[in-house]
Amino acid sequence: MQTEHKIILANSQQMPELADSSIHLMVTSPPYPMIKMWDTQFATINPQIARLWQKLEADGEEETVTQIYDAMHETLSRTWRETHRVLVDGGIACINIGDATRTLNGKFRLFPNHSRIIEHCEKTGFTTLPYILWKKPTTKPKYKGKGAFLGSGFLPPNAYVTLDCEFILLFRKGKLRHFPPNDPRRYESAFTKQQRDEWFTQIWDVIGTRQTTSQIERRTAAYPDEIVNRLIRMFTVKGDTVLDPFLGSGTTVKLAMQNDRNSIGYETDEKLLPLIEKKLTPEPATCKLSIINREN
Repeated sequence: MQTEHKIILANSQQMPELADSSIHLMVTSPPYPMIKMWDTQFATINPQIARLWQKLEADGEEETVTQIYDAMHETLSRTWRETHRVLVDGGIACINIGDATRTLNGKFRLFPNHSRIIEHCEKTGFTTLPYILWKKPTTKPKYKGKGAFLGSGFLPPNAYVTLDCEFILLFRKGKLRHFPPNDPRRYESAFTKQQRDEWFTQIWDVIGTRQTTSQIERRTAAYPDEIVNRLIRMFTVKGDTVLDPFLGSGTTVKLAMQNDRNSIGYETDEKLLPLIEKKLTPEPATCKLSIINREN
């Protein structure tokens, strides 16, 4: 099956290249609010966030922490609104997100990113579906190799529960998709009973891609092929179009190519282009790939 794939170097808060109701599935892992690694990216996209960080350094007010967190999620929500516009009726949005823990103003706290995204997506018009918990191997310190902890080890009451799961949030636009009777694309796209039983359970044990040394690779390496492969197979049929508004190193496009789906990816960081091109090489003969720089 001939498929087409586009990588657009631009901000996905606006996607004028995409017509209304032209996308069947969105799969992405956005920058995580309140994870330090992504502070600069949020501040670059939204200068108000940079000003708020400066304000926090000056005043140390709790209200400023809340304003930073709100501004980060409002920045992401612009992409969720555009996603809702471009999805077909019955299209699915899949968002991989982790909650964040951070000490600010001398106070350790949780920032529940998954719940904020659900709130914003429901305000946009999405219907929330049962989500998936991706249980990742922990990277937290261990005591003599046994169990992870944060805080005072064996002494109550000041230890904290370790975050070792991320969320794959699932949303639908409108009602169920409809297909003609005996549509061959659906039968050609069927999964096995074993795949159905494993994929449609709420807890996934999938090992993340091993992180490497560069900052760019650390930012993009934790999103394994298997996660994207499952979501594409679960929620699209062959010939559908998959969108990733935060493309990173190109995993979604790669898996769309392998599964006979079309794809479109947005990425603001042009320094990732060599990684994307490396991941998509060699390009399958049945795939047509184009790279578009909106500024040019």
